[in-house]
Order: sequence, then C-alpha cells, then structure tokens
Amino acid sequence: MPPKSDSVEGIVLGFVNEQNRPLNSQNVADALQKFNLKKTAVQKALDALADSGQISFKEYGKQKIYIARQDQFDIPNGEELEEMKKANAKLQEELADQKKAITEVESEVRGLQSNLTLTEIKSKEAKLQSEVQEMEEKLDKLRSGVILVKPEDKKIIEDSFAEKVSQWKRRKRMFKELWDNITENSSKDQKEFKEELGLEYDEDVGVNLQSYTDMLASLNKRRKISR
Repeated sequence: MPPKSDSVEGIVLGFVNEQNRPLNSQNVADALQKFNLKKTAVQKALDALADSGQISFKEYGKQKIYIARQDQFDIPNGEELEEMKKANAKLQEELADQKKAITEVESEVRGLQSNLTLTEIKSKEAKLQSEVQEMEEKLDKLRSGVILVKPEDKKIIEDSFAEKVSQWKRRKRMFKELWDNITENSSKDQKEFKEELGLEYDEDVGVNLQSYTDMLASLNKRRKISR
C-alpha cells in the first residue's frame, strides 16, 4: 500500500519518482530541507520504501543508491520518441521566435527611453521659436533697408584695417632684411636659430598676410565702384 503523500515516506517517494535518477540519502535530504526533514528520517524512509519494493536501490560499498522503479513509467517506443523529438524541435523554434521578439521589444523600449520627453520637446521648441523670431527680426531690418553700420563708422573701420595691413607688410619686410643680414654669414641652422631666439613666423601662429592683402584689395575695389 503506497504511503500517504504528506507522510515522510510519501514525500520521499514523490521526490524520488519525480527526479527519476540515481540519488543517495544526502541528495534527498538536501532537496527536502524545505519540509524540515532530518537526514536520519529521510534515510529511514528510503530504506522502508526500498524494503517494500516501491523504489529500487543498489549498494556500492557502504553507500546505497536509490532510484525510482522504472516499470511504473510508460517508456515511449521509437515512433513516439521521434514524435517527441519533432515536438521538441518545434518548441525550440517557437522559443527562438519569442526570444527574438523580446529582444526587438527591449530594443524599441531603449530607443523610446533615449528620446526626449514631452517637457523637453516643448522646451526645445520654445527655444527654437525664439531663435527663429530673433533671426526674422534681423532679416526684416535688412529687407527694409535699415543701415546697421553708419557710413562714417564703416570708413573708420576700413581705414584702420588698411593701416594695420600696411604696417604688417612694412614690418614683415623690415624683419626679412634684418634677418637676412644676421644669418647671411652664420653657420647656424636658421630654424634652430629662430627657435633659440623664440621667434615665430606668421605661419607658426596660423595667419597669412596674403589673405589679408587680398581682402584689402577687394575692399579698395568696392570703394572705387561705389564712388
């Protein structure tokens, strides 16, 4: 007669049948700790079940190995095993599809989380509208012919620019003449000598006199046309 399911033997028998694999008393005791069963009680139940023929066991030296009786299970034949393999393959495909769908959803969620919130969008929109309005006001002034720089101020700036370029050219020419005289009979490498003196050419600081000279020529040309 099988033991009651809530008795120690019933709990142990249910676990052994459920696992359907070789177990020793320690395996069973560890797994059934949630039922507050001590190892001695588990060992006693296993021996009782083995003695009554409800489970099988084999002795290996001093250790006993217990296993569920195999005659209580329906063992599938070759055809049934093949069907089970096909069913398992189909389930694996469905699982793969589900994992792919989950990955896509998670990716979409991450994309949505990286987007601006409604409050941030409204704030950015307000800022852009303000910038657009400011630019439109400037454009309206230009369209209406408003002079943003007075002619006299413009002339002062242009004359100052022309004077600065002229001084630049003159000083550059003076330096070249002086440098040529100093280095003409010198055995020192000019580049090393320049670095030793701490001198910098225009090119060393990213400027080019020619570009400013061209700008001045264009300015003078526009002045002649406007006269």
